[in-house]
Amino acid sequence: DSIITSNAAEIGKLERTGAHSHIRGLGLDDKLEARTNSQGMVGQLRARKAAGVILKVIKQGKISGRAILMAGAPGTGKTAIAMAMSHELGDVPFTSIASSEVFSMEMSKTESLTQAFRRSIGVRIKEETEIIEGEVVEIQIDRSVTGVGPKTGKLTLKTTDMETIYDLGQKMITSLTKEKVMAGDVIQIDKATGRITRLGRSFTRARDFDATGPDVKFVQCPDGELQTRKEVVHTVSLHEIDVINSRQQGFLALFSGETGEIKPEVRDQINQKISEWCEEGKAEIVPGVLFVDEIHMLDMECFSFLNRALEDKMAPVVIMASNRGMARIRGTNYQSPHGVPIDFLDRLLIISTQAYNEDDIKQILKIRCDEEEVEMAEDALSVLTKVATETSLRYAIHLISTGHLVAQKRQSNKVDVVDIKRVYSLFLDEARSVQYLKDYQDEYLYNEVPSGQNDNNMAIDQPAA
Repeated sequence: DSIITSNAAEIGKLERTGAHSHIRGLGLDDKLEARTNSQGMVGQLRARKAAGVILKVIKQGKISGRAILMAGAPGTGKTAIAMAMSHELGDVPFTSIASSEVFSMEMSKTESLTQAFRRSIGVRIKEETEIIEGEVVEIQIDRSVTGVGPKTGKLTLKTTDMETIYDLGQKMITSLTKEKVMAGDVIQIDKATGRITRLGRSFTRARDFDATGPDVKFVQCPDGELQTRKEVVHTVSLHEIDVINSRQQGFLALFSGETGEIKPEVRDQINQKISEWCEEGKAEIVPGVLFVDEIHMLDMECFSFLNRALEDKMAPVVIMASNRGMARIRGTNYQSPHGVPIDFLDRLLIISTQAYNEDDIKQILKIRCDEEEVEMAEDALSVLTKVATETSLRYAIHLISTGHLVAQKRQSNKVDVVDIKRVYSLFLDEARSVQYLKDYQDEYLYNEVPSGQNDNNMAIDQPAA
């Protein structure tokens, strides 16, 4: 049975490998200098250092309402840097959305952006609660002879300084039984809610080897008074408070996900209440981070709303990413850098990402092989690096797992050059796919190309006449 249980536990720990699951942080030292290869991040030293400076200021809680644009070609690590920042932030709220989500929701564009903003602002609510903490000396539970009446009992708790007997009611007896509390356990009881938490086993019972398992945690017997006041800090987002106060089902709407549009009056009342709590010292506002990918997909309405929203005192730090150069602003005939209006671009701090060199690409591919648990020969890694420099890094990363499958097919645990060549011939990259279409376009449907239009200059996002 124990063998079966351990196997089941190992299976439960299996995780899916995502595009950025190897990222652990920005890879900076104490002086905010970027290491060449650290925490899954490779290269982009200037961009990572700039992100580290922004991150430090965010952690100090000194700025809000700032906007940062991460601009660079596709596959230069913009989203990776944003994910690294989210890992470094800790309990500071981090929300990630794609611009296309704004248009696909069953609500107005401005409401969708407002909810994203409110999700990115945390509120640390402080409250003092009375707790009873001590070591259980004895539990006596009295049942009626018939077994029908209510149970009663006594609980003896002690600290190093005192010992007290408490009378137990039906609810407390049920909680103690559920938590499997017995003599020698150190427990904590919340007086307001009656919730019982087992903190561990007292060191005085450490010699009872027959009654303990390998996972038993031993703690010291508490000292001082049995009843103490403890400050508890809850961190919630403003959006969660909005949902709880705007829907009939209250907090259950958080689980259903169907929050719908929230009235501005509700938000104004919540903002006023939060401000009062901050003045009284009961709460603290934590400006978080909102990451908006593919910012060029937003239209003029969204940009004008963002212009106004960033001026609010309860605005998060907004990090945007774009891989466009000079592009048409959605819904207009005007061209602008990165597809972003000039007046909005003036508000942004711009972090530029550069193309990776060959050594960086090799290091990234090596990290991805480790992440996907693929063993690759050195010459195969060199071939894959050459493929990445000639095609794209994303295409080369896709060939790692497919190459591993081909290697397994020939009964090998190590990916070799022959496997990389095999998957390279099976799966086309962008350039070969385009060339194939040009060579065989007559055999495809709807292949008419308007006269005078350059093959390489496809018209995108043409507004209707």
